[in-house]
Order: sequence, then C-alpha cells, then structure tokens
Amino acid sequence: MNNEDCLRISEYRDDVYEWACTRFQKLIADGDNDSALALADEFFEWLDPEQLDNEQTLFFDINELTEHYRSIRS
Repeated sequence: MNNEDCLRISEYRDDVYEWACTRFQKLIADGDNDSALALADEFFEWLDPEQLDNEQTLFFDINELTEHYRSIRS
C-alpha cells in the first residue's frame, strides 16, 4: 500500500468517526435513545476515546481482491 492510499483511508476513517459522533449526539438530543444505543453498539470502539486509536480498520482494494480470487481459481 502506498502513502496516498494510507492517507485516503485515514481521512475516510476520520470522516466516519466524525459522522458517528455527530449522529450519536443528535439522536440523544432528539430523545431517540434506542437508535442512539444501536449506533453506539455498532461503533462502540470508535466512540470510546480509550479505544479509538487502538481499533483496527480493516479494508480491501476490490481490484486486488478480484485479481487474487481469479489467480487462485485458475
């Protein structure tokens, strides 16, 4: 993976984190506790400041995955 990919993935992860935090706060403010808890359950590790930097982000490049799949199938 090159540096450009690392930066792109890092920025995307930051965007998802910011969205999850903002969405959680809005749901709580609106009194939609069930939805807020469902969101928190899905993003628990990201919403917890103690775990945020330790949570692994797994990703794949669809082109690389497809190429690998085809190479092992032939």
